[in-house]
Parts: sequence; structure tokens; C-alpha cells
Amino acid sequence: MMNDPGGGEGSSSSRSASALADHHEQQPAQLSRYESQKRRDWNTFGQYLRNQRPPVALPQCNYSHVLDFMRYLDQFGKTKVHIQGCMFFGQPDPAGPCTCPLRQAWGSLDALIGRLRAAYEENGGAPEANPFANGAIRVYLREVRDSQAKARGIPYKKKKKKRVSVDEGMSSNFQSSGI
Repeated sequence: MMNDPGGGEGSSSSRSASALADHHEQQPAQLSRYESQKRRDWNTFGQYLRNQRPPVALPQCNYSHVLDFMRYLDQFGKTKVHIQGCMFFGQPDPAGPCTCPLRQAWGSLDALIGRLRAAYEENGGAPEANPFANGAIRVYLREVRDSQAKARGIPYKKKKKKRVSVDEGMSSNFQSSGI
């Protein structure tokens, strides 16, 4: 038998496995991209509320604060939204530059609200009091989507779900089984 300073067969390998396990317990779990973005969005919204004059506590936050937050974010947007009087209004591929404002894209705002809605409840907010789930937020997002689509000359059409009737579903089952 070999001379093992650990005092037993395989003890050095069990010690290194134990040390490795301890090391992993001390490291925080790597967050997914979605979870990282959700945490960042939640912190940004909290900072926005604290910077209001007077500051707004999260329990006092309502849908109007959320609407103001989305309008505030427009200043950091990268999507050109042509205004009614612009010569490029309604053109999907403008031929040149213009002075129309940059805004947050509808898809970005929609995703943001989804993440904040989830974060609100994960941080102890009651689902029935969730300001991110308010109907006024959905109306605002619909208006942003429609106005941005109109400014680009691309009508937004809601995708209809393909419905399969019971008869069609059964006939395809019979066809695939050879009946």
C-alpha cells in the first residue's frame, strides 16, 4: 500500500472535491442574460423614482410614474421616428438624414415593461397592484407601436394564430397513420 499522508485511500481526492464544492458555494450563481437585464432595469427604475422631486417610494409608485419613466427613456433611444411634417414620414427607407427625434423602439419598451412587471412581483409587489400591468401601459405601448409603424410607412398587422379545427387535426392523424 502507498504511503498516503491523508491517512486513507482516496482521502486526498475527497479533500480536493470538498474544497472544490466549498469554492462553488461561495461563488454567486451566474445570472442569465434575461435575469441580468431584469435586475439592471429594476435598479434603473428604482433610481428614477429616487431622483424624482420629491422622491417616490416604491409602494407609492403607480402607472403614471411608469409612463413618465418610458417617456424619460426616449432621450436615450436610437430609433428615428419621423414626425408628420417630415419629407421622409411614411417611408420605410429614407433617402437622407433629417432632424426628427430619436426614440426608444416599441419592441424595446415592450420587453422592458415585461421584465419590470416580473421584477415587481419578484420583489414583493402584489400582482393586483402591479403598476406595470395597468391597462394604461398597454394603451401607451399600442400607441407607440402604431405611431412608429406609421412613421416608417410599415403598417403593423397583428399575427393571427393559425387555428386547426378538430376535423382537420383528425384527418391529418389518419393520413399519417395510413388509415
